[in-house]
Amino acid sequence: MKKVFKDTSYFSVLGLKKQTLALTICAGLSIGVVTTIEASTPTRNINPPALKANAPNVYVVKKGDTLWDISKKFLKNPYRWREIWASNKYIKNPHWIFPGDRLLMCTYNNRPIIGKDEGDGCDGIIRRYGNGTVTLQPQVRIESLNNTIPVIPLDRIKNWLERSSVVAADSVKNTPYIVGAKDQRVLAAKGQSVYVRGNGLEIGQQYGVYRENDPYIMLDANGKKYNAGLEIVQVASGIATKQTGDLTTLEITDSYNSEIRRGYFVMLEEDAMLPTLFYPVNADEVIAGGKIIRIQGSIGAAAVRSVVSIDRGTNQGVKTGHVFSVNELGQTVKDPVTHETLQLPSENVGSIMVFKTFENLSYAYVLESDLPINIGSLLTPPIMND
Repeated sequence: MKKVFKDTSYFSVLGLKKQTLALTICAGLSIGVVTTIEASTPTRNINPPALKANAPNVYVVKKGDTLWDISKKFLKNPYRWREIWASNKYIKNPHWIFPGDRLLMCTYNNRPIIGKDEGDGCDGIIRRYGNGTVTLQPQVRIESLNNTIPVIPLDRIKNWLERSSVVAADSVKNTPYIVGAKDQRVLAAKGQSVYVRGNGLEIGQQYGVYRENDPYIMLDANGKKYNAGLEIVQVASGIATKQTGDLTTLEITDSYNSEIRRGYFVMLEEDAMLPTLFYPVNADEVIAGGKIIRIQGSIGAAAVRSVVSIDRGTNQGVKTGHVFSVNELGQTVKDPVTHETLQLPSENVGSIMVFKTFENLSYAYVLESDLPINIGSLLTPPIMND
């Protein structure tokens, strides 16, 4: 079957249709169909993670909890959760956390560990975990499960996981596009039909309808502008029902909170399971630098639960699950005594987690923010010491 876009590599991340996803904590072998990416084991800190002064000895997981929120209840530095999670590798699905699970904070070899209570307290958690041998290497992966506790609220990133992508600027050339709708409508929606111009569409095939957002225009090392990618967003799905010359009738079967306009692209829908890992990034894994270049769905600043775009992708070593600290540039002020112009130090204002990567860009979710996060805010690896 002939594809209608020029470069298929950029569209391998489109899809995840009608799947309920959960980012779940894993320390052993997954059960079920799942795609994963293995990563090198991060360097362990010599000092054990510092617990919060009010950290609970017992916590019952509630519906609506996220792994990040649970981590923050126990630790001063939630990045270090993987160092204290005590998974029991000898029972089925020991790595998944569900609402109603009773988590206990225990001590093993003078280090804090947290595990699920099976009715016999900390003694049972430590005994079942490995008969005295503890290897703390939990990971987070995407699973097709309905009730597991996610790292972050998936409903907040679902649209970007499923329906947004960044492609090469020239990859949409010669792509079929909408030229009109029945009844001379300017806009179309679910249940209506539109006319698509372009070759390569097949009768009976399901297609996606995509709008084009502003391109990502950035500066290279020499200060010259270049197009780093074009953002496209799926607004509808439809089935090709009739062809007349280079015009194809597309019956719209679903629309996604957006109208359908003339000029929108029509491309094959592709389903792909996006792999993910959740662990703090090491400083030597990602090319230094990086900043926030777009705040999705807002013309203002970002805050907790916002989605942002960053100018780092797979070409710079970024992987799904990497966490970055966000630093706001310090003000430029004039010294009142010497009248010199000074740049004040940058300040940490929050942290983000990457959930979808492209070649030179990535989408990230704002985990926490002490102050508004603005375009141009700088990215650094998180500080791993408490």
